[in-house]
Amino acid sequence: MPAVTCLNGDRGGMKSLKELYRIGSGPSSSHTMGPRFAALAFRRRASQAVKVRITLYGSLAASGRGHLTDRAVTEPFRPTPVEIVWKPANELPLHPNGLTFEALDSAGRVMDYWTGYSIGGGELMDEQGASTGGPEVYPFASMQEILEKSDEEGLAIWDYTTRYEGPEIREFLGTIWSAMKAAIERGLDAEGVLPGSLHVIRKASSYHAKALNMAGYFNQMALLFSYALAVAEENAGGGEIVTAPTCGSSGVLPAVLYSLQKQFLFSDGKIFRALATGGLIGNLAKRNASISGAEVGCQGEVGVACAMAAGAAAQLQGGTTRQIEYAAEMGLEHHLGLTCDPIGGYVQIPCIERNAIAAVRAMDCAAYALLSDGRHIVSFDEVVKTMLETGRDIKSGYRETALGGLARIHFLGKT
Repeated sequence: MPAVTCLNGDRGGMKSLKELYRIGSGPSSSHTMGPRFAALAFRRRASQAVKVRITLYGSLAASGRGHLTDRAVTEPFRPTPVEIVWKPANELPLHPNGLTFEALDSAGRVMDYWTGYSIGGGELMDEQGASTGGPEVYPFASMQEILEKSDEEGLAIWDYTTRYEGPEIREFLGTIWSAMKAAIERGLDAEGVLPGSLHVIRKASSYHAKALNMAGYFNQMALLFSYALAVAEENAGGGEIVTAPTCGSSGVLPAVLYSLQKQFLFSDGKIFRALATGGLIGNLAKRNASISGAEVGCQGEVGVACAMAAGAAAQLQGGTTRQIEYAAEMGLEHHLGLTCDPIGGYVQIPCIERNAIAAVRAMDCAAYALLSDGRHIVSFDEVVKTMLETGRDIKSGYRETALGGLARIHFLGKT
């Protein structure tokens, strides 16, 4: 595999789509899914521990209770007692989502320990900065490289997933699509109040019922809203969803694909190819910037999800590779600066609504790009780089700490 130069100057390609699309339980890939994976791994090496002590740092501690982080890291060790230490004011050096596991003997002495980071999308990183994920399988590190290769060979973007991951990637994408559809269908059927102190009422079912009595544009928009809400509410309730690219943004891509399949009767094969293209778009953002709300704000979650869905929608509707790239660029560009300020640390307000609005925006970006010839000024690679720089400039209170923005206004109003 040839080495390639990335946006940030280092070398290397991208990992499998299996490292981006993960089936798991909500409400957060970085605060729930990742820490649970870490706890399961540490349990295997600390089976003799009499007690386990887990220290949560930075964003994991600041919004961990609302994200059910304590439950995620405790359950794998049962019946072994677990002590959780919360340190929201302390961040470890490599990422805001740091955590340490310590295995203690009967005298309280540390037998073993592991320190690492939950860096978004369920992925973990160790103290040396090495990811726990699989190897790099794609030689690309930028959209520009993919476009140039596509121009040279006449291949579609999705063709490269088959080339570098083998024909078995189709079966994997089929499993992912089944899980996405199941989340929509469960969410449309569910009613009642989501868990937590905010008492947020599920809306997907009622929105869907109302949509069926509408016509034209409003019918399609309302249905799209209901599909995105269905998944986002399932996630907020701790249900099974697919990271796309994260739990908190898991409703955008499924809603767009489900809506287009129902409207235009696209085959599952076409949907799998759209998932492949959306996955490569998400992979590029993850590789060259971040999909962690604690690191770059919600632009890295809902913004990237919108880019994935916009590119996938443009492909489904006959877009060229340049139009697909343009749609993805707009989807992310128009979310630049979006903060991550969940009220009470719950992935509910404003997270659920953002999924619904981003799904509509993704469709709009696809339509806009399809009207063009695909030529535009700002490239997808450039907007990814800008997203990372913008995220680093956002104050920590606006990056998944529940200490700034909407979260702060809400709680100040309650005092």
